[in-house]
Amino acid sequence: MTQTTGTPGDPPYLRIVTAIRRRIADGELAPGDRVPSTRQIAAEWGVALATATKALTTLRLEGLVEARPRIGTVVATAAPPTSAAAPRSRPLPAANTPADPAAPASEQELTLARIVRSAVDIADAEGLAALSMRGVAARLGVATMSTYRYVPSKEDLILLMADAAYGEESYPADAPAHWRTRIEVGARTLWRVYRKHPWLTRISSLTRPLLLPNLLVHGEWMLAALDGHGLDPHTLFDIHVLLYSHVQGMAVHLEMEADAEAATGQSEDQWMDSRAPVLQELVDSGRFPTFAKVVGSFEDGYDLRLDALFESGLRALLDGLTPVVEG
Repeated sequence: MTQTTGTPGDPPYLRIVTAIRRRIADGELAPGDRVPSTRQIAAEWGVALATATKALTTLRLEGLVEARPRIGTVVATAAPPTSAAAPRSRPLPAANTPADPAAPASEQELTLARIVRSAVDIADAEGLAALSMRGVAARLGVATMSTYRYVPSKEDLILLMADAAYGEESYPADAPAHWRTRIEVGARTLWRVYRKHPWLTRISSLTRPLLLPNLLVHGEWMLAALDGHGLDPHTLFDIHVLLYSHVQGMAVHLEMEADAEAATGQSEDQWMDSRAPVLQELVDSGRFPTFAKVVGSFEDGYDLRLDALFESGLRALLDGLTPVVEG
């Protein structure tokens, strides 16, 4: 466990703020560099995720760091001067205290939309595991209990977040005439949603789907594309589920990679480079000749491109479904 620095008696989150602020001031963390995520802070300093979130929120309010979707929290490009003599952070409101009455009106005007938007921003930048009601409240600069007046639980908040995320994409009023073109539009629209919000893959399964109005907008588009082709209802819905599972199944890896990078500090390429000896050992073992032949034929290695795989998988699915739909 890393020992925190700062004035004795400071709450843990302020000691973490002081330590990260010093790293920035000393040039250990330069503009654009990633600062530790909430999960990394929790592990390094031995604190709860809510405390880690509070520390990052304080640094954001100071203008030292900024959140970038699917990258994480980085040192702000134009960070304000920092030094050992920098003024100490004003403590964020405690969980049982109201928002600072001297704060700007925008900070005091809490709404459900602001709560949901803030929660989505946290999940986009840090992953769903970093989300907490306390963290959302800290980001908004209000007491934790204030958020419960709008949302009764974290589970309810996640459903509101999901509905808002699915609602960010819409469809044209004039749908393409051909069923295949319409399916392509629907699948690519859903892919864009998951691209922006990979955490969505964590909260829904084929066996226990989310019954959300904005998710059903996407379902309605796909079902309408398949309707009117003589398919019995079960076959029609099976095809719809199959197409949806392709989009979601590919998108799962977006979130898994983001989590792995946050946990290890290594990019996908860096991780693969570190496993090169293991890969070479498997190739040289002689037990997997086809694998060795294929891997050995790559001049510059294999570049896993999820967007390209999504498109090729969609094309293969639709090619196979064409005789079923049009037969």
